[in-house]
Amino acid sequence: MLRQSWWKILSVLLLIYTFIAGFTIKVPMIGNLYATIRNLFFHVPMWFGMMIVFITSVVYAVKYLRSPSLNTDIYSANYAKTGIVYGILGLVTGAIWAKYAWGEYWSNDPKQIGAAIALLIYAAYFVLRNSIPDIDKRAKIAAVYNIFAFAILVPTIWILPRMVESLHPGGQGVEGNPGINGNDLDPAMRKVFWPAVIGWTLFGVWITTLKIRYELLKEKQLANG
Repeated sequence: MLRQSWWKILSVLLLIYTFIAGFTIKVPMIGNLYATIRNLFFHVPMWFGMMIVFITSVVYAVKYLRSPSLNTDIYSANYAKTGIVYGILGLVTGAIWAKYAWGEYWSNDPKQIGAAIALLIYAAYFVLRNSIPDIDKRAKIAAVYNIFAFAILVPTIWILPRMVESLHPGGQGVEGNPGINGNDLDPAMRKVFWPAVIGWTLFGVWITTLKIRYELLKEKQLANG
């Protein structure tokens, strides 16, 4: 039992550590960030977790197209659901941070717009799924759309915002920010940041596996009448 659950226990311990250390360690007072720099332990790891579960989702989508299976479709769909949840949390924590750093929650920054577009495309993925009653046809079309959605996600969040002027660190016209960039991240913050990334990612996978187990049990009950 312990061998199967060690990573879940690790997730809980890392998140407890993230919350305690994240709000108590001494952080550098840089620019106009001040203590809001602590949001680095929550906002950025959400994006890491989102990307990992979206990658997992698209891997299962490709796997479904190569070898169709209802279980594979369930895995793909539920990882995508968790990705959207993490994406929304990333947007919300980012908006809160933006209020203190830039003066308003939403400033039409390219990074904000790109993230919103990507999440809307993934939201359309579930609208598409729910509009197709035939299980096999739904799974096949959804798998293809999932690959398309991920192909749009990468440039809208990670590439295009870096090619235009942006308030967000990483965009053109923005100087390196020690609160964001990995190369000059404060050593004390590194000790919390990377455990936070691992903790939030494992927690997202844990939530997804619970949802998958529920969906599989529901399908089994339907099959048994």
